[in-house]
Amino acid sequence: MVMVTQPDRPMVYSYGYAFEAYHEKQREEVKAIRNELEQELESLPNKTRTFAIEGNPGHMIVEFVKQNDADLVVMGSRGLSGLKELFLGSVSHYVVQKAHCPVFIVK
Repeated sequence: MVMVTQPDRPMVYSYGYAFEAYHEKQREEVKAIRNELEQELESLPNKTRTFAIEGNPGHMIVEFVKQNDADLVVMGSRGLSGLKELFLGSVSHYVVQKAHCPVFIVK
């Protein structure tokens, strides 16, 4: 399982300390979610691994797939991007277009 977070960009760069504190809080939240997922995945008979990556979600997923020579990507049709998804295109659409392997979209 791969979780990709895209750090929010600060509106004003002079407040770097506040942004870094927020970014650290975001990393801690991802770590907690990852630990919870790992506990749930332990009950499965299949071998599983989890990864947490920071960056542009679509690009990072496609790069991860390339680097790890994945056979299949399974992902949700909608994330948490809200209005951004309507205007800029969705992560799942990007991955379907750019991935070298089949992509299974779950609604």
